[in-house]
Amino acid sequence: MMSLPFYQRHHDHYDRAYRHKALQSTVSQYQKETKSKSAVYAQGSAAYARGSAAYRHTSAADFSLESSAAYSHGSSAHSLESAAYSYGSTAYDHAAAQSKRSAAYSLDSEALSKSSAAYSHGSESINKLAAAYRLGSETYGLGLKDSNLMIEDQSYKMSPKAKRAKQNLASEDKENEAMDYSVPIFTGREVSISGITDTEEERIKESAAYVARRNLFATGEGVSVSKVAKSVSEEEHHEKKSRKVAIRESAERVALKKTLEDTQAFHKKLNQDKLLHPPEFVIKPRSHTIWEKQNVKFHCTVAGWPAPRVTWYKNNVPIDVQAHPGKYTIENRYGLHSLEISTCDFDDIAQYRASAMNVKGEISAYASLVVKRYKGEIDASHLHAGTFSMPLSLGVTPHGFASRFEIKFIDKFEVTFGREGETMSLGCTVVISPDIKRFKPDIEWYRNGVLITPSKWVQMHWTGERASLTLTHANKEDEGLYTLRVVMGEYYEEYSGYVFVRDADAEIPGAPGAPLDVQCLDANKDYVIVSWKQPAVDGGNPILGYFIDRCEVGTTHWTQCNETPVKFARFPVTGLIEGRSYIFRVRAVNRAGVSLPSRVSEAVAALDPADRARLRSHPSAPWTGQIIVTEEEPAEGVIPGPPTDLQVIEATKNYVVLSWKPPGQRGHEGIMYFVEKCIAGTEDWQRVNTEIPVKSPRFAVFDLSEGKSYCFRVRCCNSAGIGEPSEATEATVVDDKLDIPKPPGRIMPTRNTDTSVVVTWTEPPDAKELVGYYIESSVVGSGHWEPCNNNPVKGTRFICHGLINGEKYIFRVRAVNAAGLSEFSQDSEPIEVQAAIGGGLLHAAPSPPYDITVLESVRDSMVLGWKQPKATGGTEITGYYVNYREVIGGVPGKWREANIKAISERAYRIENLKENMVYQFQVAAANLAGVGTPSLPSKPFKCEEWTIAVPGPPHDVTYTEVRKDSLVLLWKEPVYTGRSPIAGYYIDMKETEAKEEHWRSVNEKPLQKKFLKIAGLTEGVSYVFRVRATNQAGVGRPSDITDPVVAETRPGTKEVVVNVDDDGVISLNFECDQMSPNSKFVWSKDYEPIEDDSRLDIDSKGGKSKAVFKNLGEDDLGIYSCVVTDTDGVSSGYTIDEEEMKRLLALSHEHKFPTIPLASELAVEILEKGEVRFWLQAEKLSGNAKANFVFNDKEIFNGEKYKMKVDQRTGLVEMIMDKLEDKDEGTYTFQLQDGKATNQSSLVLIGDVFKKLRDEAEFQRKEWHRKQGPHFVDQLGWEVTDDCNVMLKCKVANIKKETHIVWYKDDREIMVDEEHDFKDGVCTLLISEFSKKDTGIYEVILKDDRGKDVSELKLTDTAFADLMNEVCRRIALSATDLKIQSTAEGIRLYSFVTYYVEDLRVGWVHNDTQIRFSDRVKTGVTGEQIWLQINEPTPQDKGKYTMELFDGKTGHKKTVDLSGQAFDEAFAEFQRLKQAAIAEKNRARVLGGLPDVVTIQEGKALNLSCTVWGDPTPEVSWLKNEKSFVSDANCILKFEAGKNVSFTISAVSTHDSGKYSLVVKNKYGTETSDVTVIVITVSGQTDTAKHTVSISGQSQNNITVSKKKKATTMSKSQQEKEKKDIKPHVDEVIATEETSDSKEIPRVEKEKNIENNQETAKKTHGKAAAARTVP
Repeated sequence: MMSLPFYQRHHDHYDRAYRHKALQSTVSQYQKETKSKSAVYAQGSAAYARGSAAYRHTSAADFSLESSAAYSHGSSAHSLESAAYSYGSTAYDHAAAQSKRSAAYSLDSEALSKSSAAYSHGSESINKLAAAYRLGSETYGLGLKDSNLMIEDQSYKMSPKAKRAKQNLASEDKENEAMDYSVPIFTGREVSISGITDTEEERIKESAAYVARRNLFATGEGVSVSKVAKSVSEEEHHEKKSRKVAIRESAERVALKKTLEDTQAFHKKLNQDKLLHPPEFVIKPRSHTIWEKQNVKFHCTVAGWPAPRVTWYKNNVPIDVQAHPGKYTIENRYGLHSLEISTCDFDDIAQYRASAMNVKGEISAYASLVVKRYKGEIDASHLHAGTFSMPLSLGVTPHGFASRFEIKFIDKFEVTFGREGETMSLGCTVVISPDIKRFKPDIEWYRNGVLITPSKWVQMHWTGERASLTLTHANKEDEGLYTLRVVMGEYYEEYSGYVFVRDADAEIPGAPGAPLDVQCLDANKDYVIVSWKQPAVDGGNPILGYFIDRCEVGTTHWTQCNETPVKFARFPVTGLIEGRSYIFRVRAVNRAGVSLPSRVSEAVAALDPADRARLRSHPSAPWTGQIIVTEEEPAEGVIPGPPTDLQVIEATKNYVVLSWKPPGQRGHEGIMYFVEKCIAGTEDWQRVNTEIPVKSPRFAVFDLSEGKSYCFRVRCCNSAGIGEPSEATEATVVDDKLDIPKPPGRIMPTRNTDTSVVVTWTEPPDAKELVGYYIESSVVGSGHWEPCNNNPVKGTRFICHGLINGEKYIFRVRAVNAAGLSEFSQDSEPIEVQAAIGGGLLHAAPSPPYDITVLESVRDSMVLGWKQPKATGGTEITGYYVNYREVIGGVPGKWREANIKAISERAYRIENLKENMVYQFQVAAANLAGVGTPSLPSKPFKCEEWTIAVPGPPHDVTYTEVRKDSLVLLWKEPVYTGRSPIAGYYIDMKETEAKEEHWRSVNEKPLQKKFLKIAGLTEGVSYVFRVRATNQAGVGRPSDITDPVVAETRPGTKEVVVNVDDDGVISLNFECDQMSPNSKFVWSKDYEPIEDDSRLDIDSKGGKSKAVFKNLGEDDLGIYSCVVTDTDGVSSGYTIDEEEMKRLLALSHEHKFPTIPLASELAVEILEKGEVRFWLQAEKLSGNAKANFVFNDKEIFNGEKYKMKVDQRTGLVEMIMDKLEDKDEGTYTFQLQDGKATNQSSLVLIGDVFKKLRDEAEFQRKEWHRKQGPHFVDQLGWEVTDDCNVMLKCKVANIKKETHIVWYKDDREIMVDEEHDFKDGVCTLLISEFSKKDTGIYEVILKDDRGKDVSELKLTDTAFADLMNEVCRRIALSATDLKIQSTAEGIRLYSFVTYYVEDLRVGWVHNDTQIRFSDRVKTGVTGEQIWLQINEPTPQDKGKYTMELFDGKTGHKKTVDLSGQAFDEAFAEFQRLKQAAIAEKNRARVLGGLPDVVTIQEGKALNLSCTVWGDPTPEVSWLKNEKSFVSDANCILKFEAGKNVSFTISAVSTHDSGKYSLVVKNKYGTETSDVTVIVITVSGQTDTAKHTVSISGQSQNNITVSKKKKATTMSKSQQEKEKKDIKPHVDEVIATEETSDSKEIPRVEKEKNIENNQETAKKTHGKAAAARTVP
């Protein structure tokens, strides 16, 4: 019965990756076995049978062990020999028949055959297992068939959760019982699978996994043991069955025997440390000394378990391969570790350390690297991308064997230009002297530093004298820097030249250039990802995309892989046939057409990455986990679990690449995968690969909709079924995750040769996965651009060749990544093509440095400092060279060179000096023109240890920013700090001509910084300065004094200016008009050079330089200065403190996010028709301004409901809504945009605010409809006139001739006497003498054919009270001053008002005391007169009288003084009137009045009668026509009873006509009553009937036309006086007069008649003629 090999049982990742074809039959047979059958391994039981003598005897026969204790189960160490033996017996039940395969499974054993080593994994532990398996086979063959022992079945569960037996602890009473145990399998390291290297992350994960396995092993978990009894016959049957599967090969068994001893020794070593041991270096790295530009490789071999993790360090700093691409290569192959350093230079001189670490400890090994350079060699930084050779004659020949040779290049190739498809050849004649035939040189060719190997594209030839390289079919991939290296032993010489390859002529005019560098990435069974680089030439039209073609190797048929062009420079090609090889090419397409195809890629096979890795190199399987012993065979057909760690590793517009890890639960057989997708937010999962499952844990998904978000998940499947899905990925948007880079910045061209220019630039911000850069040039003014390179260059520096000497060029650069090409950068400043040295400019070497001083001295070295040369030679100083010589006894020796490579600082340590020796030094400066004259020898300095406690002198003291009253002093800290750290600095100054004692300190306290702005200088005065350092011990020696400097501001001096542009970018700007061609702007912060460009971008063009802050913050606070080199000290500074930073940030925000200033915020108003108008007004808008209108976060547009308007001229933005409805409740926002400036204003209309606005709009709508006909402009209201009348008035409009107006009171129409003409637009209704009876609801209606309008006024309750208060106030104000009037009854005080109403309350005060009314003192109102009557006045009534009128709110007073003369006169008049009243009362008078005129017919009878009165009884007489008349027969006169008078004519005639007068007289007076009698004659009357006319004054109803009364007793003067004092009035309110009775009835005042009299008064005055009430 077959058993599955152990590494197939717990294969964690690539389930079928390491299966050999010879294993397939074993695996297949194993999968067919049932659970009921288990492997029978008789020899396995011996591993647990401690007391089995037969087993020990048999084992001793063929395999000698040290002791039986090695197999003892109770051994605390659990001997690995017995464990391996048991495992080998269990795992390889095939016995001797499987020995061939066991050899194939052995890992990394040198003693095995090559076929066995093919599956070696790098760990000797598997060899030991194989040896143990061999031991089991041998013992099995030696006769253990008869042993009837309990045998052990060991097997694995494929499930991650295996069944676990209860753990058994080792003890003396249970030492014969089987114990759970496990054996870790030691594996080698897998090197490469589909291009995936052994990364740090993988090593960390492996160490963590090992610790977990170790802990599991220590606790015994995951291990179970069961015992099954099997008969000998079954074992024999199993043995026979095993031999059918494979044939034994005795040779391999012998090989396994030979490894047995090694296996035992290794196991013992592991057992000593419980299977673990710390790292140890089998081979340590060794130190190297090499020449510059050579490669070096450190090797070491490390042992230990678990496999140690090796980290390489340079000067104790971990080496980051990713940070230095191409510089370092770290490899690990089966315990052999290496570090390779490419193209070494002086920066690589360091101590390198290899640190190996695992869970047991850490160990390190060290090696040093020394890089040498030929003396006198020029710095390689000046030789980029040009032609260069290094003749040996430049310096001393190197030591060693190579010093015999001198290599020279003759007939060298220069910069070469070619075209695609052409054949290009490069060559050099090499002269080597001396010429030794037996010592041949090695000829090596490099392209861009990469060694070139011969291929169909490249051919190399060496004739012995000439080296040549031929490009048989040039392509743009061949463009680059070619280097010929001639190697003689350890010495080599190089020569380099650049090769440019231009695009071939396009077949279609305007078509783009061909893509280049086509490569195949991530090849798999069914797809390959193809990548390429975009061409530099687009043919004048943007490239629309690319077509990818494939061709099966061995055929010539090309198939296009994509139907539509793809823009992303990576594309997965699908539909490949597994096992076949393909090549690919790419074509670009634009509007003009398709380009020529690119060079074809290297052939790639469509294979699983694991199969490809196994075929490329033959490592064994990866670590397979621990051995688990379970009760039964693992179940077949286990449904695999879900994959883990599913993630999207790449997403573009065209495809998405998924990656995952296989599940832990996977069954015995291999698994495959189904990929599912769904739109994010849904659960509608769709299977992507419906037809063919995926075999590798990586897959590319196509046919996705661009812009949509998808989720993905993966299911595993095998013959048992399809497992549960993995966890879905996060939502992934189908779009290019890699953005097109931004354009590079700061394009700076500099002169190089007479046909080339060096162009530098800065990397674009946030650049990702840059492939390189394309550079283009254009002759100034031509407008035509030519590419300078056709293969993207890395780095930010390139030499553009092939330019025309003397022409001015401008340059631009664009960046390239897989997403595409960036926009072009800004054009550079123009530059004329001339040689850098001597190119029309007079350059010279710099003058000598000076003031050499010693900054520090120790026993064997000294640090020198010096000052910069006063003349730089017209170009920047590139470095300094220091020489020294010994001075013995005052005699100087020979000069020696202290440094070979130029140093840039003005301080240098000279080492390897002799203690107590005296030396002199000289320094020479160098620039591009050469090395200048050395300085004069310094004064002698003795090399001795400085032991002083105070610090040494500061050095490099300079000044900058010189102005008329200030300058900035700079210095560097002392090299020698003394015995304690430096605590600060003191600055001294004096005038240049002043004596030494005039030095004065600038600062009282020590400065911590190394710069100081010194103010308070006197303009025109020359100063010198020095600096002293101090520490705890004291103040040290001063520095050398500075050169004299005059405090002056030179003409044309400019300052650094801060600017905030329209984009809110904050920058410091400096201009200089004194620049030389080689001048540069140098910016610094706090006077330290700015090296970190993460905070600041510096752009210099011409005479202007700009330092742009990327994100101004607290880290940017400080002093920024700019110095212009190669000028006479042009410099300036600017301080940014916290306050200035806040100001700039506020200004930046204002510019970056400019706001449109608003004259008014968003407001709302109701228009005439009930429309709602939203509006705001900006202070200013341009013609490009626009507005967005948003309601509840949704934009609304101009239409039927909304009318929108933007008036750029006035800045008015408005929106009019026709009608406001309930659904319009919410927030309204106007968003303005005018260029970059924006602003918005919102108005919230919700709740009561909205309801109020809606109601108002509805009201206005109704109002508008109302106003279409006659309507009220002002509603009906009231006002009180000056006459105290009430006028109801309203203002009307839209009135025409036919318009009628109707008034109503309490729904009863008020008849109006006059028609309104509406000329003044006001309609009024006058109510005179307004009172309570006028309360009610008044209504006025306007109507005509256009409609009607109604206005209503309620004059009830409070409204009526308010009106009456106003009426009373007006009446009170109309009151006249109090007057005094004497009457017959007494004295009356009175005042007149316009009219009187009851609501006006009247009060009287006498001498500040309220008057109590009685019959003697009473008040009343007569008509418009308000009076106070004092009857029968006495002296007590004298005093001050006040009338108080209260209108309901306010009191009004009128006062009069009734005392003194006023009282006396009034009282006298009262007495007089009283007597006059008595006379008037008793005088004779006619009471029953006679008629004025009587008309009677002739012959009729006339009878007149009346009543007279008087006391005494009056005398009566008659007059006719003013003549006395007495009674006769015709006329009878009678006077009866002293009061009745009659006049009778029996028959009147015409003679009786005339005027008759009745005269009554007594002593008090006389009164006459006249009557006129007219007799009418009747003509033609034959019969006259007698009629009697009787007129009685009392008993009959007499018709009286007019009645006259005359009082003759009063004189005229008395009558006039009475008229003057007493105002006549019509109605008496409380007094009446009756004369019908003979008794005298005096005049009395009755208060109850006031109301009747008032009514009478109203009737007398009447209502206004305007209206009358109709029932």
